[in-house]
Amino acid sequence: MPPLSVDNEKTVEVLLLMLVEKLENMDFDLPPLPQVAHEVLMLSSDPQANAKKLTALIEQDPVLTAKLFQTSNSVVQGSSRKIESLHQAIAWLGITTVAGTAFTLSVQAGVFKVHGYEREVKGLWVQSLTTAFYAKALAGFIGCNPDTAFLSGLLHAIGKPLIVHAVNKFQQDSTTPLPWTALTEVMKESYIEVGRQLAEAWGFPDTVKEAITLHEDHAYHLATSPSKSAPLICLANHFAEHVLDPQVLSEERLRALSVVRALKVPDDVMDALLEDYGTIQAQVEGMLF
Repeated sequence: MPPLSVDNEKTVEVLLLMLVEKLENMDFDLPPLPQVAHEVLMLSSDPQANAKKLTALIEQDPVLTAKLFQTSNSVVQGSSRKIESLHQAIAWLGITTVAGTAFTLSVQAGVFKVHGYEREVKGLWVQSLTTAFYAKALAGFIGCNPDTAFLSGLLHAIGKPLIVHAVNKFQQDSTTPLPWTALTEVMKESYIEVGRQLAEAWGFPDTVKEAITLHEDHAYHLATSPSKSAPLICLANHFAEHVLDPQVLSEERLRALSVVRALKVPDDVMDALLEDYGTIQAQVEGMLF
């Protein structure tokens, strides 16, 4: 393939069309999911899962274990508790939350570690992690499973870092990398379809698949899962948008969203979630490496 150039808008437009077609057809090498991450994810949706099984899996990766201790203690920050073992982490945070956290740490540091877009990809993880913690908090208020909501929030936009990973492969011989603004357009066009195909390939739980494919405003009403993962993640994602950049979504517009009414979220719950951002921000920062 000849070196790519992005010196003019026409070249970028052609490149975008090529990328969108390749991404939506999965015409690139899908990164292998680390074995520990795969098994941890499967265990998170196994009703027979227990702390002993999860501990044995995570301990296969000492680096992951150390990161998980650090992350788990950041999640319970402000508490008198100090997590000193995986059994404690699972007992206090829940199997699904610990499994989802371990999975995210694994892929964040491995599969989707990219060169050239480090700051921007970190921003993608911040958005997903903030969504996950808001989803967990919101689920507790409206009577849904917080652990399932957390996992769905973590993975709802997994197509985005995969797209960056694929673009890096695609343009590895390029003289000039694709600008992030152009790459953002590629993600808007393709991240849900790419995420759907990745979820199938990696065997994500059904509730997570539904959150990936139907979490946008125009689609959440099509969801059928009793977990309410799609509308829940839709609203949690909007909370993340607001707290990370109020200019993107004001508080007034956030409160007026149709998904707020669809989930029947009372005003006092909205107030509580908005006031909780400091805690959520600290938890998110503890999961970034």
